[in-house]
Amino acid sequence: MEPTPLSTSAHADTFARDHLPPADQWPELTFDLPELHYPDRLNCGAELLDATVGRFGASRPVFRTGSGEVWTYGQLQGHVDRIAHVLTAELGVVPGNRVLLRGPTGPWLAACWLAVMKAGAVAVTVLAQHRAQELATMCEIAQVGHALCDARFLEDLKDVPGLRVTPFGGDTPDDLCRLAEQQPEWFAPVETAADDVALIAFTSGTTGRPKGCIHFHRDVLAIADTFSRHVLKPEPDDVFAGSPPLGFTFGLGGLVIFPMRAGASALLLEQAGPKQLLPAIAEHGVSVVFTAPTAYRALLDGIDKGADVRTLRRCVSAGENLPAATWQSWYERTGLKIINGIGATELLHIFISAADDAVRPGTTGTPVPGWTGRVVDGEGKPVPDGEPGLLAVRGPVGCRYLSDPRQSEYVRDGWNITGDTYVREPDGYFRYVARADDMIISAGYNIAGPEVEDALLRHPDVLEAAVVGQPDELRGQIVAAYVVLRDGAPRTPQTAGALREFVKAELVPYKCPRLIEFPEALPRTPTGKLQRFKLRVLE
Repeated sequence: MEPTPLSTSAHADTFARDHLPPADQWPELTFDLPELHYPDRLNCGAELLDATVGRFGASRPVFRTGSGEVWTYGQLQGHVDRIAHVLTAELGVVPGNRVLLRGPTGPWLAACWLAVMKAGAVAVTVLAQHRAQELATMCEIAQVGHALCDARFLEDLKDVPGLRVTPFGGDTPDDLCRLAEQQPEWFAPVETAADDVALIAFTSGTTGRPKGCIHFHRDVLAIADTFSRHVLKPEPDDVFAGSPPLGFTFGLGGLVIFPMRAGASALLLEQAGPKQLLPAIAEHGVSVVFTAPTAYRALLDGIDKGADVRTLRRCVSAGENLPAATWQSWYERTGLKIINGIGATELLHIFISAADDAVRPGTTGTPVPGWTGRVVDGEGKPVPDGEPGLLAVRGPVGCRYLSDPRQSEYVRDGWNITGDTYVREPDGYFRYVARADDMIISAGYNIAGPEVEDALLRHPDVLEAAVVGQPDELRGQIVAAYVVLRDGAPRTPQTAGALREFVKAELVPYKCPRLIEFPEALPRTPTGKLQRFKLRVLE
């Protein structure tokens, strides 16, 4: 099925649209909910900011900082519109130009993103931790000509060819905030098409050249009008917080798009690891939190020591599989049912999840309203319920890589193939097995590393666990476990033996780790996602 022809674009610079995948490689898109029927002309920045001000007023808080600063929607609107004037009048940005955004999570970075949206440009938000070579590669792939960068993080951008960099948050004459002070306080948003490109999000992938995922203005609203509206169900008085940075779509949705769509506010922390997030919950009255499974386990230690999380009412987990043991421990300590979910940069945010009484620990959930999912074999044919296969999904957002031949790997027969191995249970719940490339084949047995990890995590001495296959001449692969122990637990062969016996009592013996190591920490991305590929290269 070919996609619907694109609308007339508002972009003067048509690079992003010109480099969409061929039409016959697009996924099939579905708009099954009334709220997904967007008008032909749509600017998501204006919809999130100006329309929300129209519905809720300008005096409501929108962004908070760890130091106690509070921005109202009206103040944000003034900053955004002045920045949009700087972009268009001072810097010469035209609709469709790509603008790199770089800095730690904070109100000014969010304001820059919204200004890029209202100016009709294309946001390429990256991490403050990205290094010069990574940034140069992304700028080259997306043909980025402009950058707005936190003044503390300029060094890695100074040698990127053809990039005009404007700092913000500093004290130089060319600082964006200073330039914005001289601009009018109102900016008429560019009347972009609903299917004009709004952002290019680069995958955080583990290896290889990064892939730029193209998303439209309507896509930004669609994730709020599916997962957030129907599963998360935020309220205007909610205070959102979380660990993912705005350079990841998990953070962009959870800290900017979802709260603003609901007229709520977000606490934007530059440092949002468990040590910073836990006290901030009580101090700022956080009610909705987004973070990874590992962080929930770390937060439990603070809760056991008396940390106050009574203001929380919604807890969202994504980025990697949520072990049932972690879900259960969190529920026992807090009475809160973590909302598990799976999302992807290619699809912008979460598409399978469950909340409240629909939660079933150990499963991801069911397709979010507006989405459909199935489990298929290597040829794309559905497999029977109860049998493992590849997860395939479709909905209002789909994978569109920027000039990348890997498009035909991700999209097959109109479905997005996420690269995850799943089982669909007879009652429609989807249960995670492993990343397709994380399956361990040992002596002919298929072993899912996350299942072994979940068993290890049930042992009281285990804080974190990662299980991968390591090469073995006799068996092809052996199950290797890398275990972070709680303080005071000895890293000895006796402990390893005890853990093996524990796993044998939980799982069939062939799934038991033959190698157990005790590292100080596990390798993770800045959002807490486990980097198993780094463990596979260990001898």
